[in-house]
Amino acid sequence: MTTKPLRGACIAIVLLSGGLAAQRKNQDTTTRNLAGVVTDAAGQHAAKAVVQLKNTKNLQIRSFITQEDGSYHFMGLSADVEYQVKAERDGATSSWKSLSVFNSKKSPVINLKLKVKK
Repeated sequence: MTTKPLRGACIAIVLLSGGLAAQRKNQDTTTRNLAGVVTDAAGQHAAKAVVQLKNTKNLQIRSFITQEDGSYHFMGLSADVEYQVKAERDGATSSWKSLSVFNSKKSPVINLKLKVKK
């Protein structure tokens, strides 16, 4: 009969799905990552721009120099702290943007646009 192999496959599927559900429950909810792209006033990717991330709780600032495609990322940020982020390059700067504690995304994206100071 073919019921034994079918029964075994069904049991394996149930066990695997239970394991996946347990894995989702164990995901780290205390940290998050932030990423984005910095563009210049013309909309071009801003390579080698300095992105500053400010922790509004302790005022610590971390920096990241953007990649050739203008991308940046910060890993391991506390989920219960609000952050502010801005970028600068060659005298141009973006405005500060906030990453709120109410943003529950594990990997939010904040894109920044540089403007020339007048």
